[in-house]
Amino acid sequence: MRFLKWILPAVLFLTGLFTPFNHIAAQEINARVEVNTSQVRSAGYDYLNELQPMIAEYINERRWTDDTFEEDERIEMNLSITLNSVDSNANFDATLIVQAFRPIYNTTAKTPTLLINDTNWRFNFTRSHNITHDDLQYDDIASVLDFYVYLVLGYDYDTFSELGGTDFFRQAENVVNVAQASGGSGWTAAGGTRRSRGQLITTMNNPNYNNLRRAMYRYHRHGLDLFTIRTEEARRNIFEALELILDTQRQTTDRQLFDLIYSAKYREFTAAFIDAELSKRIEAYNLLVDLDPSHISEFEKLQ
Repeated sequence: MRFLKWILPAVLFLTGLFTPFNHIAAQEINARVEVNTSQVRSAGYDYLNELQPMIAEYINERRWTDDTFEEDERIEMNLSITLNSVDSNANFDATLIVQAFRPIYNTTAKTPTLLINDTNWRFNFTRSHNITHDDLQYDDIASVLDFYVYLVLGYDYDTFSELGGTDFFRQAENVVNVAQASGGSGWTAAGGTRRSRGQLITTMNNPNYNNLRRAMYRYHRHGLDLFTIRTEEARRNIFEALELILDTQRQTTDRQLFDLIYSAKYREFTAAFIDAELSKRIEAYNLLVDLDPSHISEFEKLQ
């Protein structure tokens, strides 16, 4: 098996932040896909109901790694797709929200590892369309799915071993290299923003951000996974991980990776310290406000 088998007693950690498992036939990924077609639905696009099961099958039935995953080790991945517009050639402009979760040791809970909102996805989808995986060819549907699966795998593996997701981030970068040569949307910066899939993975593979990734390993493996067993030790490790994130943030210029962490984790950061003694709550509050002032109203619960 990929990792030690999860221990799952009936203990809930950070109650209410995580959703229960939903097991379906899958390999490494358990993807749940939703497609909102309300803005483009018309008599000419009655086949759009094929898109959701096609994407789910593409992700769930493919082997993405050489590792063996147990039933309860599979990575939870949610994809929420909204089709915003379509032209006469069945070229759709879409928004894609990707969420990923991993279990917390010694609990029945999950923790979010990634939450990302991609507003720049354009793809062609005609009747009887097939999604085919090919590492050497760009496909405006398959390549985007491949990119996010590799990104999710990288984030997940980084939480189990130090820099453990490196190979997957490199695979995501390979997808980007092929995609950028095609001129597809969303792969390079446009519209006055530097953020794109290409910029995201370039930053992730930049050694200057390795300590951010190391902090995520410490936060999950030596923090959350120990929380119900050795709570105070786990809190110390979580605090040290947050300090390492702040130190990395101060030494780097691109905030995208940090913003992705905060959007997924800010409520969890508060929950980790909410039951600590007052002095530790205040210390955590001061650190979190330095890290992520945009969520200060959440962190004020610690006061």
